[in-house]
Amino acid sequence: MPPPPRLFHVSEDAAIARFDPRPVPSPDAGIAGDAVWAIAESHLPNYLLPRDCPRICFRRGPATTEADAARFLGGAARVIAFEAAWLERVKTCALAVYEMPAASFEEALPDAGYWISREPVAPTGMTMVRDGLAALAAADAEVRVLEDFWGLRDAVVASSLQFSIIRTRSARPRGT
Repeated sequence: MPPPPRLFHVSEDAAIARFDPRPVPSPDAGIAGDAVWAIAESHLPNYLLPRDCPRICFRRGPATTEADAARFLGGAARVIAFEAAWLERVKTCALAVYEMPAASFEEALPDAGYWISREPVAPTGMTMVRDGLAALAAADAEVRVLEDFWGLRDAVVASSLQFSIIRTRSARPRGT
């Protein structure tokens, strides 16, 4: 079995000394019980935005067709798209990126890069990200600012891309 990847937790709170297990944030997460959540380094760019910012994150996956790659990615390795109404908040939000010790974590949802621990976890380090757009660029993510969240969301879901759609409940309602 390969060693676990580097694990992280991103927060707008820069003063967390210990993460305690909490209820699952979404009923459709497929995980029961309280847990501390971490994200694999491979999926970290998906979380370099304010917590409640609705976003569509996508990249090529093993089943991605060349037609979908050309249509959605162009030359990008990964795309992070969010609503234009969030742009100012994205520009001004400082994020604490906590590195988490892998010892007590188990992989929960491999395609999403989620790992969970059922016990309290003290981070091993923390760095601040004060410019999320620059951090995304450094992670080789193309940022797209959307007027219509739902059009791209629906098209990506219907595609062969590997994707993650986060905080949909914070998006403007369809048709507004």
